[in-house]
Amino acid sequence: MILGLLALWQIFCTIFKIPVWLLPSPSRVYVNTMKWSSFLPRHTWITLYETIAGFFLALLIGLPLAIMVVYSSILRNTIYPILLVFQSVPKVAIAPLFLIWIGYGLMSKILIAAIVAFFPIVVNTATGLESVEPELLELTHSLHATKLQIFFKVRFPWALPHIFSGMKVAITLAVIGAVIGEFVGSDKGLGYLILAASGEMNTALIFGVMAILAIVGIFTFTAIDLLEKWICPWYIESKAR
Repeated sequence: MILGLLALWQIFCTIFKIPVWLLPSPSRVYVNTMKWSSFLPRHTWITLYETIAGFFLALLIGLPLAIMVVYSSILRNTIYPILLVFQSVPKVAIAPLFLIWIGYGLMSKILIAAIVAFFPIVVNTATGLESVEPELLELTHSLHATKLQIFFKVRFPWALPHIFSGMKVAITLAVIGAVIGEFVGSDKGLGYLILAASGEMNTALIFGVMAILAIVGIFTFTAIDLLEKWICPWYIESKAR
């Protein structure tokens, strides 16, 4: 299907002679992108690094916070509204503040990626921990299991599919967060290349960089998916059945 769409795109641009600056053909996108082939690996690596670092930072903070929210009604009533406020604020509006407070280095982009990826991890983890069947919890209480035993042997394994669902959403959002940070202020990364290409009306390069960003998103999503299959084989087998 993708190859067919690319072929139709090429035919459309050729027949109607669409200007390159308006809509370049796939062949022109490839040619113009390859002119930057010596620079693309460096910029791609920077965006990938910001994405992965921001994702792991969101995971490092989001998982413990979700656990605290589940086990404390006070934290749930105080932290959740704050999280909703942060989630509702456009990240493009937050990015300039981080640049002022932290500077134009990689850390500001990592933090923006972490903020964008943070919310789905917290929500999905909390939902998974709270979705344990009541009968199963009653059974553990009847066997005099401690809270730690219930958490590590029942709640956390039960929540793992939800956690990985949140991680899959978060890793793709982290790519967006990293690019937002590069849009606001950066001299390297794929977001910077898009801005530079738009300033020169190089639409073909913009399409090429967008394709690379899509590949980065697919690569990171697939890595999380493979990790889920390795850690949660019982869940994958149940879905297959």
